[in-house]
Amino acid sequence: MIRVLLADDHTIVRAGLRELLGEFGDIEVAGEAGTGQEVLARIREQDYDVLVLDMSMPGRSGVELIRQVKNEKPKLRILVLSMHDEAQYAVRALKAGASGYLTKESAADALVAAIRRIAGGGAYFSPETAERLALDYERPADAPPHTLLSDREFQVFQLIVSGRSVTEIARELALSVKTVSTHKSRIMEKMGIANQAELVRYAVRHKLVDELGEGSA
Repeated sequence: MIRVLLADDHTIVRAGLRELLGEFGDIEVAGEAGTGQEVLARIREQDYDVLVLDMSMPGRSGVELIRQVKNEKPKLRILVLSMHDEAQYAVRALKAGASGYLTKESAADALVAAIRRIAGGGAYFSPETAERLALDYERPADAPPHTLLSDREFQVFQLIVSGRSVTEIARELALSVKTVSTHKSRIMEKMGIANQAELVRYAVRHKLVDELGEGSA
């Protein structure tokens, strides 16, 4: 039996996933979480085989949460199930310790197949992501500027282009306004971009936001 922990901040999404997975005799939804803090509490309470994780939840989330989960439970396999296009986050999620990446538009049988493969020790992601992973490790001199950003800088970048103010970003990430401003300056410097409007145009051009104003992680 594959014991699964479902982590998504939308109750209706968790209910749908629980009902879907309940149709398969070899998969048991053994726990649920709606925030990053709840994820950490659940994995400390008991053991699971696979964590099905939304990248966008209140509090600690995304790459930062994946790293902490793997630090506390190295053997727990993580499948990211995200609303964001694979091109945006898959490579960062996999490098942080996830074993697979699916978008929420994927078919139900793909989710079941991914859970089974990951629980068995394998990985589940698209050929395009596999190619990006290989290219990332061989990062060419002409790599897109956003690939030079650290994970935290990329997270701040996403929030900036989604329209958040420095104060809002500081509150959301539990950082000081000064720290966020420093990240913003480094992002501009690394990417060779002079202002926020250019950042937004860059993000749209490189498909790093789903739509203008919807780039939060």
